[in-house]
Amino acid sequence: MNYPLLDIFFTTMWFFLWVLWIFLLVRVFMDLFRDKTVSGWGKAGWSVFLIVLPFLGVFVYLIARGRGMADRQAEEAAAADSRFRAYVQDAAKESPAPGTSEQLARLVELKDHGDLTDEEYQQAKSKVLAA
Repeated sequence: MNYPLLDIFFTTMWFFLWVLWIFLLVRVFMDLFRDKTVSGWGKAGWSVFLIVLPFLGVFVYLIARGRGMADRQAEEAAAADSRFRAYVQDAAKESPAPGTSEQLARLVELKDHGDLTDEEYQQAKSKVLAA
């Protein structure tokens, strides 16, 4: 079988272009269905256009709505970041730091268990009481 190196290169190139095309098509569909400003009929029309004429549909979509894709992605990322920050702040509020009595009880438990020497216990106890 004769399959020259240049044919391997072209086959690999076409394969990666095909994968890139599929990725671009999926990305356009994701942007289309995430956009809240397009009506249901608009989404249906774009979907039919993208399915019937995929190459032309993607290029027209990128020309017509390409700038908005980046803006919508940035808004989505900012909203996700703010939701994450709110969740972390709520989680931090729900579990307050242990009080002085709890810390002292924990130190006594560690001393009784033998994990702390008397000297280490006194140092830790003075730190807790000083705070």
